[in-house]
Formats: sequence, structure tokens, C-alpha cells
Amino acid sequence: MERKTKIQAEDGKQELTITREFDLPLALLFRAYVEPEIVEQWMGTKVLKLENKKHGSWQFQTSDAQGNVLLRSGGVIHDFVPDSRIVRTFEMENTPFDVQLEFLDFEKLTDDTCKLTMHVVYKSVAMRDQMLKLPFSQGINMAHNRLQNVVSKLI
Repeated sequence: MERKTKIQAEDGKQELTITREFDLPLALLFRAYVEPEIVEQWMGTKVLKLENKKHGSWQFQTSDAQGNVLLRSGGVIHDFVPDSRIVRTFEMENTPFDVQLEFLDFEKLTDDTCKLTMHVVYKSVAMRDQMLKLPFSQGINMAHNRLQNVVSKLI
């Protein structure tokens, strides 16, 4: 089944909601967010740190073919409930974007399908709107497509 990531962003609000259904068991989708080896495959980034626990932290780094750092991002994990929920901050270094707060909720639909709902809160409406002007929706949909492809091979 063809899946597509949906982004809902109401005018005048400093938040957005991202939803995606996956043809994966819930436990596998959750693993895609917490196991560094899997994260690196579908995100195309290096996991420098990933402490999957309340008050843990995380840091990812994306480099070009010559090893030049293109982007470094990180944050703090505020809540961690296996196969259910991750609440974390997300900050990109050396960009004009302020830190954002992300609520990731993982939901079982059937034994073989699940749903991810991400509620993202920005510092301001202007910051959220600036993010949406980037190829944000195409990027997250491509990343979720890669996640589906990478993780389905683990079944």
C-alpha cells in the first residue's frame, strides 16, 4: 500500500502535526527511532549519541562525501515510553531556527500496521512558517519512505 506523510499546519498557530501510517509492526517502527544503526540507514546521518531514556540526550551529524559537516542536530529526551512515546527537543546547530519541542506518539493499528503522530511546537508562528517554506514536507515524506523500505527488510 502506498503511504504518504501528512502535515497539518493551521494558520496562526506555532505548531504542526505530522502523521504517517506504516506497513510495519509497531515494535519495528519504534526500533527505527531508537536503534542507532537503523536511524543512520533511513535518515542518512551519523548518530553521535542516542540515550533512549528520560533526561537522555541525542546528537546526529550529516556530512558530505568529503567528510565536511553539513548539519548537526541534537536535543534532550524528556519522556521515553517504549513502543509508545518519545518527547524530545530538536535543535539544528548554525541555523536561524530556534529549538522546537516534539511529541512522537506511536500507535498500533493492526499486527502489521501502525501510525506515527508527531506534534511539533515552535517558538513562534513565524518560525513554524519559515520552516514550512523549506522543502520540509517533501523531505519528511522521503525520509518516511526510506524508513518503510529499510525497516520492512527487518521483518
